[in-house]
Amino acid sequence: MPNTASGGAGERFAAEYLRKKGYRIAAVNFRCRFGEIDIVAENGRYIAFVEVKTRGAGSFTHPFEAITPGKRARIVKTAQFYLLGHPTGLQPRFDAAAVFMPGDAPARIEYLENVFFG
Repeated sequence: MPNTASGGAGERFAAEYLRKKGYRIAAVNFRCRFGEIDIVAENGRYIAFVEVKTRGAGSFTHPFEAITPGKRARIVKTAQFYLLGHPTGLQPRFDAAAVFMPGDAPARIEYLENVFFG
């Protein structure tokens, strides 16, 4: 599966996971001049800016390893820009979802809250 196809499938899987946990999905693939946020989700207390990394069979690195310091900085700037246009009283939080889609087995997710700070 090409990266964009697997990434989109991983983002859909992560969004469904969040819905089942009681989150409302406020935005998917929010883009601005600073970067992109895969999922913006709210749960009544937090507004979570979620970076989703998807890996298929044969990947030798953990998905979270792809969230570099530069990527984190772009996510924070993008989140700040998002909040300017979508003010909320919710506490911002930066989360990460690692979606494993091995192809021959069901997809699974590893979800971490507060993986870095803005």
